[in-house]
Amino acid sequence: MSPAIDYDIVVVGSGPAGATTARVAAERGLKVLLVDKRQELGAPIQCSGAVSAHALFDAGVQADDEFVSTAIHGFAIYGADGASTRLDYRRLKPDSYQQAPLGYVVDRRRFDRYLMMLAERAGADVWLKTEACGYAPCTDNTIKVQLKQFGQDLAVQTRVLVGADGLQSQVGKWAGLRTHIKLSDLASCLQYVVDGVETDGLLEIIAGHEWAPGGYAWVFPKGCGYAEVGLGVIRTMTGQDARWHLDHFIRHSFLAERLKGCRILEVQGGGVPLAAPLKQQVADYVILVGDAARHVNPITGGGIHTALRGGVLAGSFLADFLPTGQPAKAENLAEYHRRWLEAMGDAMWRLYRLKTDIFRQTDLARRDQMLYQTLAGYFHPNSEFRKI
Repeated sequence: MSPAIDYDIVVVGSGPAGATTARVAAERGLKVLLVDKRQELGAPIQCSGAVSAHALFDAGVQADDEFVSTAIHGFAIYGADGASTRLDYRRLKPDSYQQAPLGYVVDRRRFDRYLMMLAERAGADVWLKTEACGYAPCTDNTIKVQLKQFGQDLAVQTRVLVGADGLQSQVGKWAGLRTHIKLSDLASCLQYVVDGVETDGLLEIIAGHEWAPGGYAWVFPKGCGYAEVGLGVIRTMTGQDARWHLDHFIRHSFLAERLKGCRILEVQGGGVPLAAPLKQQVADYVILVGDAARHVNPITGGGIHTALRGGVLAGSFLADFLPTGQPAKAENLAEYHRRWLEAMGDAMWRLYRLKTDIFRQTDLARRDQMLYQTLAGYFHPNSEFRKI
């Protein structure tokens, strides 16, 4: 007789990766618990919120006014000196994008809440204000997960624990996985939500060591006449913090005239990994997904698309695997990692090597040009990379 368990899987973290894993697994018939220590999902906001329409479609998520801030129609890539490449998909691919947008900027608070709602409606139990504190193996190929909810200790028994708990994943650490990230691979990001800056439905990306050492600056439409002006820097490449660089960019870059009248409405920021994916993303009874497994584009820092795709892969794999009755040992869970590598991991490794080659260049003018050309090529319709 099969052992009595509380859940087939417990997912820790209700960001895009965790909520999507929970929804897909629940849709496939698994008994799922989704927990998050926060009481407000999507906060603090640490990213610009750009996501392609294809990413939403592939993840089975309908674009909805509940979370969409504005539509996106392409890109404008700038070099350090203002040279630019404009990639407006309404003109490049009018048959596909004249009527439909290329993507969206989403409100992360509302987006994360919407994804959690989809998981709950699919049948997953959702517990907010619930912190995962550790786990211990049982004798029947299950584990006991210790939780703390509103100050009370409790435990649930499960077959697999999914770590979707972000950068420096605690679940990964408990499993003995190497989740440490080098400071040289961590972007310190800061953005202002501003009024008074005109946009044209394009994501504007500005390369150049002068403006964002180790990363890039951006101007994204936000909807309702607002814009997001921000940047990411690698602190090992500069003696100044992200706030200094963002103010310097606004006041002194070739966009200074356009930005000089902006009024700051909100300040958002956090750390974004520009690292290689974890080489080991599974352990006995544990898999990692999303930022916890470094499922972030190391060139662009984009993580929503990769989180959604990773969540679909994780949820689908677990729905295939658990009915077989095999114990969730690392060697059996390795198929999840293999599927992920085939779907997008190999491409992310190539992007990481490309990023490393760029920032290994000591000639700053050459480095700036390489980054500008790489970004312009990446976002072009004929890019070899799917927009991960």
